[in-house]
Amino acid sequence: MTPPGWLIDHDPDLDLILTRDMAVPRGILWMCWTTPEHLKPWFVPKPHRVTDCRIDLRVGGACETTFDVDGNIMENRGVYLEVVPEERLVFTDTYTEGWKPAPDPFMTAILTFEDLGQGRTRYTAVVRHRSAEAARQHADMGFHDGWGMVAAQLEDYARGLG
Repeated sequence: MTPPGWLIDHDPDLDLILTRDMAVPRGILWMCWTTPEHLKPWFVPKPHRVTDCRIDLRVGGACETTFDVDGNIMENRGVYLEVVPEERLVFTDTYTEGWKPAPDPFMTAILTFEDLGQGRTRYTAVVRHRSAEAARQHADMGFHDGWGMVAAQLEDYARGLG
């Protein structure tokens, strides 16, 4: 099987990738990514938490979350670039709603949900950065451990919905 174009174009200096095979149907994982009440319980590594979430699930629609990390409030504002139900979700913090340029863009995330059959899904997150320095910074912040922990939390939460 030929990898999709976005993966063929992978730049190891700019892109970080996390892949997990999950024992959850992709429709449930999609719901967890695209509805605020199902995103908030798992979206940041515990004990941190999401305090607010706004999702306008359309190209150009808002993708906004607010985190409480040890008492520090962190706001993440972005937009969706591509929405292919139950297959691919692409969002970025390069723009905010209304295609307004963000003052300090950091990343674009490409999420794919591949049906493996028997209620299993291959979940892949490709996170692209504008510079090698930004990618290194994200890796040094603990991308693989943090996104890996969040993926495990997602799978645990989603299993409870099935």
